[in-house]
Amino acid sequence: MTEKKFYDFAVRPSNPKWEQANMREVPLYKRNNEVRSEFLRDYTRVLHCSAFRRLKHKTQVFFSPQNDHVCTRIEHVLHVESIALTIACALGLNEELTKAIAISHDLGHSPFGHKGEKTLDKLLKKDVGERFWHERNGLFFVDRIELLEDEDRNKRNLDLSYAVRDGIISHCGESDDRGVKPRDEAIDLYVYDAPNKFAPFTYEACVVKLADKISYLGRDIEDARILGVLTDRKIDELETILRPYLGQNSNNTVIINYLINDLCLNSTPDDGIRFSDETNELVKLIKDFNNENIYQTPRVKRADSYFDLVLTQIYEVLRECFDKGRTHDRLLSLQKLYPEMIGNFLSWIVPYGKRMGTLRHKNEPVYDISDEKDYCRAIIHYISGMTDKYAIDTYNNAISF
Repeated sequence: MTEKKFYDFAVRPSNPKWEQANMREVPLYKRNNEVRSEFLRDYTRVLHCSAFRRLKHKTQVFFSPQNDHVCTRIEHVLHVESIALTIACALGLNEELTKAIAISHDLGHSPFGHKGEKTLDKLLKKDVGERFWHERNGLFFVDRIELLEDEDRNKRNLDLSYAVRDGIISHCGESDDRGVKPRDEAIDLYVYDAPNKFAPFTYEACVVKLADKISYLGRDIEDARILGVLTDRKIDELETILRPYLGQNSNNTVIINYLINDLCLNSTPDDGIRFSDETNELVKLIKDFNNENIYQTPRVKRADSYFDLVLTQIYEVLRECFDKGRTHDRLLSLQKLYPEMIGNFLSWIVPYGKRMGTLRHKNEPVYDISDEKDYCRAIIHYISGMTDKYAIDTYNNAISF
């Protein structure tokens, strides 16, 4: 465990990937008193951006906005950071890069968890012919949507490093990889047209990819127990599955500890970041159990139609405002009918619309709202950034007078 067997493959100045890993579309502005590394600057930029703050009010698995003890998206992200950092430290990888990827990896998640993601994917395919998935949306958010003020109060894009951006779009933790090794080449990250299409560029991103899986397996079980989704009979069934691997105790702590130790012991530069064959089977058993007894249960899925209704209706109201070159005027004319909904959308889109931003917006324009597909993309991105509560409030504002 203390062997640090990946030390020579970590993203450090001696690594051939170092220069590309640090590459940015726009170099970061410099301070005379800077004490942080480049990757630590990425970490703090994400920590202070709006998309990160909103994760605390986004569903992880269970929609339970009044329950302080059920995992939200931000707690999941912090769990992934903790697990990934533990692994990176044990293997000798770059810990600051690992932290930066981990804290960024779910910035593109929509409200209402994966159900919200499926709804936005359906809407984007219908009107634009493109896919929506949270890894790509996360990349787009850090590249084009999230803005921070510089020391002159100008609003700028985050301009994250290539290694962190790559870690965001390549982190897909729902895949069943036996082992993960980084790819050699630096690709244009926008050639991704489906989740998990390419391996990550760095071992640090490979670690986050597996840490994501470790993080949610046991915690989803813990939450399901707290909420009564798992009956006593189902818990006994799970204990029977886990006992040959973990012994009598099988809480979240034991599961995480077992998986981290197994991964660290079995990962090698030749085989990549991986579990043992035995533990890989255990992971599949837990995933299958969770899918059948948690994610697909009527109690959990009952809200899906409501989530679909909320997001679809928000989209359709804003979609109906499109009027080619007169779209902005039409939005203004309908603001009296939907004051909060359209007013908030107009406020959001100002920094990103061509010829709409102020002099203090130094980011590149993103949308031409006179173009129908561009306008539809803008609505989808706007909705994807909402918290659960904000989406529900927006829907309620659209249907009430």
